[in-house]
Amino acid sequence: MIGSVRLTTAVTLLLCILLVAHGQADAQTPLRERLKPTGFKIAYECYVDGNWEIFVSNADGSEAVNLTRTPKQHEHYPQVSPDGRKVCFSIDQGEGRETVRSLWVMDIDGKNRKKMADGAREPFWGPDGKTIGFLPQEYARFNVVDFSTKGMSFYDLKTGKVEPHPNSAKLHHLYNPSFAPNGKWIAATVHAGMGVDHAILLIEARGNKIINLKIPGCRPCISPDGKKIAWGAGDQELAAAPINLDSDDPKVGQWTFIIKNEKPIKIYHIDWSPDSRFVSFSRGPDGEGDLSKPGTFQAACEIVGVYAKGWDIYAVSAERTGTLDLGKAGDPDVVQITTNGCSNKEPAWFWPNRP
Repeated sequence: MIGSVRLTTAVTLLLCILLVAHGQADAQTPLRERLKPTGFKIAYECYVDGNWEIFVSNADGSEAVNLTRTPKQHEHYPQVSPDGRKVCFSIDQGEGRETVRSLWVMDIDGKNRKKMADGAREPFWGPDGKTIGFLPQEYARFNVVDFSTKGMSFYDLKTGKVEPHPNSAKLHHLYNPSFAPNGKWIAATVHAGMGVDHAILLIEARGNKIINLKIPGCRPCISPDGKKIAWGAGDQELAAAPINLDSDDPKVGQWTFIIKNEKPIKIYHIDWSPDSRFVSFSRGPDGEGDLSKPGTFQAACEIVGVYAKGWDIYAVSAERTGTLDLGKAGDPDVVQITTNGCSNKEPAWFWPNRP
């Protein structure tokens, strides 16, 4: 009996040593090498040859492909369906205040494009992949400011019908919405509307309840496993924390990790990998656009449709804890996905043809 206990203890100790050694080795492996075998891909917007396009690359940045190649249309803000087979996005046509922003959906290879709505922005997928939510434009005349929205609607992919959110009349100045995987909540930012100056909200997907999560910043993104929320806590800070989205009154827990960068570099548009183990984000110098670029506008460079010179897509591990200073991070900590600095923004991870 004593010998048996000693053997069990020895085996347990050996397993612990092996696990620690594996963790240490993994921590020293360049992140690019850890991303290669995942099979994940990332869609993102990029401004090339005087035009906004949607690109897709492997998660490590290799084999980038231009999905759109439309010199007379400006595509941006890609959002990939839960099964990795379709992507919805926005298109700008026209100039200045006469621009029309419309929402479209297509197969992940760029085929079978279909318009969903005009005068709308920031589409987001329902967890079943059968509906796409979006935010109607506030006024008929275009405004590039991201919170120029009023209401919320849902597009049924099968029927083509558009239905308003049951509380649509009270939803105002929202941007960057996304569904919780359980379909119960929609996370979004509100600016100068709905009785608050600025806040990150949870909106009941099929009801009237609205919860202020009382965390600073904007652009929340819920992890695919539904256990965490990430957001931009500031122009130079991204954060993540646990959240119970099965609750009727979800609250954000203690922040688990923070990604920081020094001024004047901004970091925005955080997005989770399909397995919730990695996050990507946009990173580049502060700016207000470049009106010499056709199809662009002047505003904060993180906004859709504003050219962001020197911006690229990066990724880090989401399994880390504590604070990661990007100015001091090395190959095991961070990987640069794009390198051309051509306004690469709004990354969206996906798993191609997910079962």
